[in-house]
Amino acid sequence: MDITQPLTLLGGLSPQQFMRRHWQKKPLLVRQALPGMRPLLDRAALVALAGQEDVESRLVAQTPKGWKFRHGPFAPRALPPLRQPRWTLLVQGVDQLDDAAHRLMNQFRFVPDARLDDLMISFATDGGGVGPHFDSYDVFLMQVHGQRRWRISQQKDLTLRDGLPLKILANFKAEQEFVLEPGDMLYLPPRYAHDGIAIGECMTYSVGFRAPARAELARELLLRLADGADDAAATATAMYRDATQAAVANPGAMPEALAQFAHDAVTAALRDPKALARALGEYLTEPKANVWFEPGRAPLALREVRLDRRSRMQYDADHVFINGEAFRAGGRDATLMRRLADDRCLGPKDMARASAAARDLLSSWCDVGWVHGT
Repeated sequence: MDITQPLTLLGGLSPQQFMRRHWQKKPLLVRQALPGMRPLLDRAALVALAGQEDVESRLVAQTPKGWKFRHGPFAPRALPPLRQPRWTLLVQGVDQLDDAAHRLMNQFRFVPDARLDDLMISFATDGGGVGPHFDSYDVFLMQVHGQRRWRISQQKDLTLRDGLPLKILANFKAEQEFVLEPGDMLYLPPRYAHDGIAIGECMTYSVGFRAPARAELARELLLRLADGADDAAATATAMYRDATQAAVANPGAMPEALAQFAHDAVTAALRDPKALARALGEYLTEPKANVWFEPGRAPLALREVRLDRRSRMQYDADHVFINGEAFRAGGRDATLMRRLADDRCLGPKDMARASAAARDLLSSWCDVGWVHGT
């Protein structure tokens, strides 16, 4: 992608301009960001996805008795009738389930893959919505069928209402209002309050982003570093020893030498920057719990390869990461693997330059379903 070229998707802004002016700063409304946009899946196909055990889906309804919320899977007959207003069906991760949705998601790869999360589809009957709320991450909201009225606010009061199954703002005060038609798109930065209400039957797609909390990231990295430390230091010298420990009159007191040993252990685990980078790459490419791959079979002679739409692949200066695994990379093969991560495919010219080791690795990825080859 040429990040300097204007995009219709971004209202004539280039990706560079959008990221500088709007990303995590201020909203952007783009009329006809996706000209001629129509639903990639019809209502029946979306309902079928919501009935699958391995697909995350939710049902939100506003009834005379208040808000109702349920997790899927849903049998078609378990959903409210279409004539009933004010209910919404939400289906997550559609980009991993449908090729067209995956291609649409790829239009937003001017943001690093490490930040992209998934494409969600929201189907709503008249008046349907999930209430005024805010997200902790950036979001692009694309209208693909019908109309939806969005009210947004940069308010600082993010207090939530008590006693509800949803996180709904207690004191929402709209500052701007837009009605989105099919093809229109609204970008909102994190923590920007918003409320979307369907005008008649409507369908909205949203591209959300990963924003790991610092504590979550620290926990995941430390766990992975600890696993690596166990593998690398399974020797007698890795065990705490205290041959000079004197007898104690206060057995409840923590030995200073043991505290220092613990400090040194953590410091040693963090000392290797490549180990930390490896742990981060493994974490960021780990598939979601409901993602599974169908084993394949690599052709005898690989001419072309493409990543499965569910595969997550990234790289740093020393590694290539795919689906939670890290591989050391250098030289011409590293360039090749980085191209696969960026373009999600390799053509015949690329494969002609691949070493035997790279071909063997790609073949093994074909066998487990991460990559598809011809």
